[in-house]
Amino acid sequence: MKNILVLCTGNSCRSQMAHGYLDHFAGNRAAVYSAGIETHGLNQKAVATMAEDGIDISNHSSNHVDEYEDIDWDFIITVCDHANENCPFIPAPNAKRLHQNFSDPSKLSGTNVEVKKAFAKTRDQIKDYCKTFVAQNL
Repeated sequence: MKNILVLCTGNSCRSQMAHGYLDHFAGNRAAVYSAGIETHGLNQKAVATMAEDGIDISNHSSNHVDEYEDIDWDFIITVCDHANENCPFIPAPNAKRLHQNFSDPSKLSGTNVEVKKAFAKTRDQIKDYCKTFVAQNL
């Protein structure tokens, strides 16, 4: 079983979505964790957007990367430029480090329809990325 860490700034939205999809696509081939370089709490719009696609992340929690310092990572995936540029050192000499920036729909201001579309767009991009990641790496 592979250990996968998905990392973003606040572990509230994008990393949580990726965590949900990686769990879904990897099944018992991986233990998936998500964390942030800060913790902002679980974004309820991300929870609702994932539920629309049949993925339940409502029981996830917002965790700080330091909580997982004793895990031997096989993959560390950053899903935002800020986390990629500001991530503290994670001692994982054998980990494959990957980066893919996804837009942060929680930062968008606009109508409810515009915000919902932004969440769905980011979710769908993350879903595609995770499906490809699992196919290529697990």
